[in-house]
Amino acid sequence: MSPEAFLSTIASSDSLHSLMALALGFAVAGLLSSGYQLLTERPASFRLINGGPQTATLAAVPFLIFAAPFIIMRNTIRGQRIEQRNFGFAMLATLIAGFWSLMSGTIVVAVLEKAAILVA
Repeated sequence: MSPEAFLSTIASSDSLHSLMALALGFAVAGLLSSGYQLLTERPASFRLINGGPQTATLAAVPFLIFAAPFIIMRNTIRGQRIEQRNFGFAMLATLIAGFWSLMSGTIVVAVLEKAAILVA
């Protein structure tokens, strides 16, 4: 495949839309997690939903839905350094975080398009 054909394939509307959703998903996840860490002085974690039947626990669910790709990748990198996990585990976690980011980024793109902030 020639470089021109490759670029025209990547530049198709659907591919560009998916790439933007993936990037925005990771960006929003990082923004939410960093903002949470800035306000609470502790990193965001999936343990937020272990608080039992409280309003804070219920409020943590939407937060975790959008912050999960960052948390998954942070935990994967830490696990790789500390526990010497194998490559297969890191690859699986990366695929899960990427797919999750694509899905949450699709929601972010849809909201931005509805708000007329982003033009399709």
